[in-house]
Amino acid sequence: MFLKEKIDGIKFYKFQPVQILALGFALTILIGGILLSLPISSRSGEATPFIDALFTSTSAVCVTGLVTVDTGTHYSVFGQIVIMLLIQMGGLGFMTFATLIALLLGKRISLKERLIMQEAYNTFNIQGVVKLALYVMGITFSIEIIGAVALATQFIPKYGLLKGLYFGIFHSVSAFCNAGFDLIGNFNSLTPYVDNVVVNLTIMALIVIGGIGFSVITEVLNYRKSKRLSLHAKVVLSATVALIVVGAIGFYMLEYANPKTLGGLSIKGKFLASLFASVTPRTAGFNTISTSDMTVAGKFLTVVLMFIGASPGSTGGGIKTSTAFLIFMTVVAVVQGKEDTEVYQKRINKSFVYRALAVTMLSFILVVVVTMVLSISQNGDFMEYLYEATSAFATVGLTLGLTTRLTLIGKIIIILTMYAGRVGPLTVTMAIAHKQQTTANLIKYPEDKILIG
Repeated sequence: MFLKEKIDGIKFYKFQPVQILALGFALTILIGGILLSLPISSRSGEATPFIDALFTSTSAVCVTGLVTVDTGTHYSVFGQIVIMLLIQMGGLGFMTFATLIALLLGKRISLKERLIMQEAYNTFNIQGVVKLALYVMGITFSIEIIGAVALATQFIPKYGLLKGLYFGIFHSVSAFCNAGFDLIGNFNSLTPYVDNVVVNLTIMALIVIGGIGFSVITEVLNYRKSKRLSLHAKVVLSATVALIVVGAIGFYMLEYANPKTLGGLSIKGKFLASLFASVTPRTAGFNTISTSDMTVAGKFLTVVLMFIGASPGSTGGGIKTSTAFLIFMTVVAVVQGKEDTEVYQKRINKSFVYRALAVTMLSFILVVVVTMVLSISQNGDFMEYLYEATSAFATVGLTLGLTTRLTLIGKIIIILTMYAGRVGPLTVTMAIAHKQQTTANLIKYPEDKILIG
């Protein structure tokens, strides 16, 4: 995983790009935890317990949204701004900001730094990666400003000009980065705006755009010139639309008569709430209806959508839409008796199918293990454990209420799960790719058969 070098008799380790990314995230989380634990970060002027500050910092940097203390009522404006900056850094990646600072100082971006950025954006090559980073920042800030203005039009009448603008900016950043942090207070999220068309559509648009991946955003914006989309972009857009539509229909049918969720809403409210409930598990973490009052089927549908998550190279987590799509198309190919997985009249190399299966299985194992550990260390029911574990792994931020009841052990477990969910899949993918490159075709064992099914 890393190279060992020796200079003047001293051995040291030269980290791989993916390891630098993991360490960078960890360092950012630690600094954020220290800042949020300071008295100046809380409304009461008292120091926040470090474990809660670290939990919030991890959730912000990993763009999750799970919190043990309410963001809107516990933290001061200073603390909230720290959280917003952590969300922005977590969504775009600390290397993006480091690149911007280096360019402003007139420094040259080295090959190693370009490799790190390649891993951060999950692109196929390093060509044009610096230009992509600057382009991404320009797109991000432009979209967040538009979102902030739209949201401010709804917040200003209630909170006043300055606070309304501030709320618009915070929630726009949180939504685009798929973080799910809110300032409404008392863990209410966006439930007061369940039938507000502007708030719902703006938040959903920000979530979807932030969740499809920066490379796909770039392709869509340049489509008028190029008149083409890559296979990756087609897969991501197809999977995203399909999941949103199927999810919305599912929630509408499952929760239609539930008086605690959709039952008491108008037709417009039911439609908006169903659509929002389908979009937000894509690692966003906001909610406009009570998640804990959903039917068991509705909760499980949310778990499935959370596990799939957003798309590669985006601000979201999960196994990713392209991974789920590839596995689905592989199953279709097997059922049809085809030897290769085919997507949009293109044949997919088996190495990508193996990686998709490996990432999915390892992610599934992580969720299962965390669910079991939570069931041993916490007080609750199975659905709460599974929901919390999946939400933490997929960096979603939705909860059935277990987060605020977590013990010290539970908080540590969820912190590690959020970190693993944000950094782990990338590390696993790169490790698999490295192994395939170094050991492929070196040893061939005799072929044999086993029974399947």
